[in-house]
Amino acid sequence: MKISLIIPVYNEAGAIDQCLANLAALEGDVEILFADGGSTDGTVEKIGGCYRVLHCPKGRARQMNLAAQAADGDILWFSHCDSLLPRDGLRQITAAVERGTQFGCFHIAFDYPGFLMACNAYNSNLRAKLWHIAFGDQGMFVTRTLFQKAGGFPGLPIMEDYEFSRRMKKAGLPLRVLPGRIVTSGRRYRTNHPLLTMWHMFYLRCLYRAGVDAGEIARRYRDVR
Repeated sequence: MKISLIIPVYNEAGAIDQCLANLAALEGDVEILFADGGSTDGTVEKIGGCYRVLHCPKGRARQMNLAAQAADGDILWFSHCDSLLPRDGLRQITAAVERGTQFGCFHIAFDYPGFLMACNAYNSNLRAKLWHIAFGDQGMFVTRTLFQKAGGFPGLPIMEDYEFSRRMKKAGLPLRVLPGRIVTSGRRYRTNHPLLTMWHMFYLRCLYRAGVDAGEIARRYRDVR
């Protein structure tokens, strides 16, 4: 089975060097595609000729869907530019899919130290295990067959990963949480107090579940960041 790793980017010049170093350390063969939403800060130039870059209209769902269409893999693995993937992540995904997994993710940790962020990571991992809900920074992976059957990520300005997980859950497809750990950036928690940011993120999910327009939630999310 071939794995395609898809990373949407937009003005990530400050994080791309660390991302590229992390990708170079991955063990195993993988097709890597960057889906750029129109960066103007040199992100694409930094990627250079290392990996394939697709130029897409801005919007994470749109970027990931277009890259998925262009990918060759039997398994689609989605990650963020500021997330560091486990070195043996490809092996873990392959082994899981060979055992019948169609949809999964990894454990998460944050590069922001402190008790509150440790609790945040714990709650995120518990949510994935008990409620089968994952977010993009947990390195979601899905078989191409299932992704196409589901119609890809919903065309939302935000919460596309959350909604995709909810749809998988409603379809009776359990989320498999792999033992590897993805270390993701805690940069959004540095703007405000971590506890306040956590509350805002939880509140936005509540608004989405209550049926508030995704565009309004996206506006509020930008204010949090």
